[in-house]
Amino acid sequence: MEIWDLYDREGKRTGETWERTFGGYKQIPEGKYHMVVDILVRHVDGTFLLTKRDMCKDVYPGYWEASAGGSAVAGEEPEVAAKRELFEETGLSALSMELVSHTFSDRSHSMFYSYLATVDADKDSVVLQEGETVEYKWVDEAGLIEYVDSELAMKSHNDRFKEFIERIREQLK
Repeated sequence: MEIWDLYDREGKRTGETWERTFGGYKQIPEGKYHMVVDILVRHVDGTFLLTKRDMCKDVYPGYWEASAGGSAVAGEEPEVAAKRELFEETGLSALSMELVSHTFSDRSHSMFYSYLATVDADKDSVVLQEGETVEYKWVDEAGLIEYVDSELAMKSHNDRFKEFIERIREQLK
């Protein structure tokens, strides 16, 4: 059983909790949010990790994503949750974590903390978490932009990294 803290629009804990269930985020009361972390993973050589989501996921099944991440559990702070999710989903540990954006989604009742993680590990050492992801690949900056512009990209995720992605796009011109 996974328990989430609920937050208000200012990002403060309300003292309420929510039990995670399949698709249950849709029933979170209006004006309340659960914390989600997503992590764009960049290797020290400049490549980025893409993973393909398991078909059993309740959100974006089978889509590729330039992210590891998920919901913070009750009591977790954002960066701690990001490091945990990165390790659980990829087996990788970050050399550094840089907060890229902090946004809210009323549709999914989510408060997102989006990080850029830098890793220095053997690229074949990625360990996919069962039930989360089924494939992975490393892409260069041009490959990241190609993914971002593709039909199977998670647009809402990429929007949270928009400024970072646009800087890459400009550098490639």
